[in-house]
Amino acid sequence: MARIAFHLEIEDGKREEYRTKHENVPEALESAYLDSDAGLQTYSVFEKDGHVFGFMEVDDPEAIQDVMDNSEAQADWAEEMSGITVETDDSWMDEVYRMV
Repeated sequence: MARIAFHLEIEDGKREEYRTKHENVPEALESAYLDSDAGLQTYSVFEKDGHVFGFMEVDDPEAIQDVMDNSEAQADWAEEMSGITVETDDSWMDEVYRMV
């Protein structure tokens, strides 16, 4: 099982819009992740003061990256989030400590 994390920033003044959009994540987006061959076990998103931390546990990180890069549902979501989050390099964070 691989553990993946990422960090995003929310554009100034867009925090409530970001949170509101996540109250209704499209079913097609969730299905793209859950129906992939990645073996997604956990996907959580946390936010505080305009900083977003995402965390996933997957069997196959390359398969989940393929969903992120190539699924129509992810492209639609990225378009919906355009102007709400700050553009980043979309790289995974390094895990530096784990207890258990």
